[in-house]
Amino acid sequence: MNKKKRKTKRVLPRYALNNTFEFLYELRDLILKSSPAEKNALAERINRLGRIKLAVIAGILMNKENPDPNTSDLLIVGNNIDSRQLRTFLRTLEGEVGKEIRFAVMEKDEFQYRLSMFDRFIRVLLEGPHEKIINKLGL
Repeated sequence: MNKKKRKTKRVLPRYALNNTFEFLYELRDLILKSSPAEKNALAERINRLGRIKLAVIAGILMNKENPDPNTSDLLIVGNNIDSRQLRTFLRTLEGEVGKEIRFAVMEKDEFQYRLSMFDRFIRVLLEGPHEKIINKLGL
């Protein structure tokens, strides 16, 4: 007896996202949340750029979209920052994230002056969702 085996097509289940789900954004944030180890590695990489006093991440680097298009995803405050290393670091980081990163780099004195003058750029960044991964200024 020669039985022929029939090949059956395996049907894969299909899933869809319910856009009206009450906790949709919380679920998204939970899935996309980066681990503390990743933030520590990012802080170490930033520290190699110079004498860094403050590094603030926001927006794309926290898996959130910035409501203000003029706000940075990364703010680095420090002195003696090597511009060539900074460019390399940013290109690598953009490759990892898969999007262009909006960033600002300034020296400590300029940052403290702008902070004391309630500069809109600094105020919007620090009042919005952000995380200080390096903070030697005590903010």
